[in-house]
Amino acid sequence: MLIPAIDLINGEVVRLYQGDYEQKTSYQTSAAERQASYAQAGAKVMHFVDLDGAKDSTKRQLTLLKTLVNHSSMIIQVGGGVRSKQDVDDLLALGADRVVIGSLAIKEPQLVREWLVEFGGEKIVLALDVKIDEQGNKTLPTHGWIKDSGVNLEELLDDYLAAGLIHVLCTDISKDGTLSGSNVGMYSELCSQYPSIQWQASGGIGSLADIEALKPTGVSGVILGRSLLEGKFTLDEALALWPNDFKSATQGAQ
Repeated sequence: MLIPAIDLINGEVVRLYQGDYEQKTSYQTSAAERQASYAQAGAKVMHFVDLDGAKDSTKRQLTLLKTLVNHSSMIIQVGGGVRSKQDVDDLLALGADRVVIGSLAIKEPQLVREWLVEFGGEKIVLALDVKIDEQGNKTLPTHGWIKDSGVNLEELLDDYLAAGLIHVLCTDISKDGTLSGSNVGMYSELCSQYPSIQWQASGGIGSLADIEALKPTGVSGVILGRSLLEGKFTLDEALALWPNDFKSATQGAQ
C-alpha cells in the first residue's frame, strides 16, 4: 500500500528536513488539491501530520482537518501532538479513521496501551522514530530526536502487542527527508521479527527504485511525502510498480 503524506503548518503544505521547524519547505498547492489528485490516482490511505498541533495541541488545525478526513474513498490517518485521550476522541469524532501517536507512545506506554484496548488496534497507529547506534541497537529518541529515551524499539513493541497493536509507522531518522533511499535491512528484520504488525515504512524514498527495494521486505505500506511533492515520480508511476493490493496479492500466491 502506497500512502501519500502531507504535513501542515498554518494551513500550508510543508516539509521539514530531519524534523527541524527551522528547515521548512512550503509548497504552492493546497492540501485539498493534493488529496484530490492522490485519490484520483488510486491512493486508498492518506497520512496527515498537523505540525501546529505537534507544537501546541491547543492550536490543532481542526477546521482544515475536518475538510480532509471525511473522504469517501480513502482511509485517513492523522497525527501531530496527540497527548491525551481527548485528542484521540476529538480526531476520531472529526472523522479520522486512525490516530497517529508518536512520542507519547514512548513516554507513557501504559496510557497508550489503554487506548489501544479501548479504541482497538485499527484506530491507532504508533509512529516510532528510530535511531540506530554503532552497536545496531534501535533506540527511540524523543524531544525532536535530541533526547535519548533509554527505550529500545523491540522492548516497546513486545509490550504493545499484547494490547492489540496492529499498525506501526517506523522511520529511520537518518533517512528522513533525505530522498536517499530507505533502510531496507531494518524493515526486513522488523517484518520478519514481528509479522503480525502492519509496518509502514517512512523516510528516504526518492525514486521508484527505492520503492522497488522495499517490496521484498514485507512492509504493508510505504509513506510517500517529499518525493511526490517535488515530482521525483508520480503516484500513478508508483502505483504501477506497487499496486495497492500488492501485499495481499503476493501473500495469496504463496
